[in-house]
Amino acid sequence: MSDAIRDAATVLVLRRDAAGPSVLMGMRGASAAFMPSKYVFPGGAVDAADADVALARPLASRCHDRLMDEGGPTPDTIAAAALRELAEETGLLIGRPGGPPCPWPGHAAAGLTPDAAPLVYLFRAITPPGRPRRFDAHFFVADAASIAGDPDDFSAACDELSHLHWVPLAQARALDLPFITEVVLAELSDLIRDLPPDQPLPTPATVPFFDNRGTAPVFRQIA
Repeated sequence: MSDAIRDAATVLVLRRDAAGPSVLMGMRGASAAFMPSKYVFPGGAVDAADADVALARPLASRCHDRLMDEGGPTPDTIAAAALRELAEETGLLIGRPGGPPCPWPGHAAAGLTPDAAPLVYLFRAITPPGRPRRFDAHFFVADAASIAGDPDDFSAACDELSHLHWVPLAQARALDLPFITEVVLAELSDLIRDLPPDQPLPTPATVPFFDNRGTAPVFRQIA
């Protein structure tokens, strides 16, 4: 069992329409080493190659500055990892045409450059000690309106997540979820409370951070 902590990025894709808000989730395999059989958002570890991927647009300045203050991979690298994992695990692409070519198969075939501008930094959590794998996970939320193509087409998804579907936000917490996923869903609900569907996602006043790097857990807010 390794106690090394890897950087990771996760995307909550939020769909807002007449039926109410819903979020994209899928179930991890029963044999997965990390969170088996749990419903989660698309995401995974940051790869070294993510640092070399050009973005059509960077993160919004507030999100960028918060990530920059934390150290570790650059904000663009973490954002690129989030967009790559979304593409791999769901087949959905957030990108823009006319930018630098992207080496990722889905974006390359569509002629899109990954676009970090729609990502809103929502939450950060480090896996507690003693788990099979540990991650310093950065959670982003993106509006489904930023997806290029059909948001219901998961045909290009890999097999890491099964049962991919849009879950009504009011029902999501009834699924078999990791504790941290429940917490993040609560933060998302707070973020969009009373927000009209035609309004852009706001940047939260602070980003909650569950810090488990030390011997005792610490909860703080990233200003």
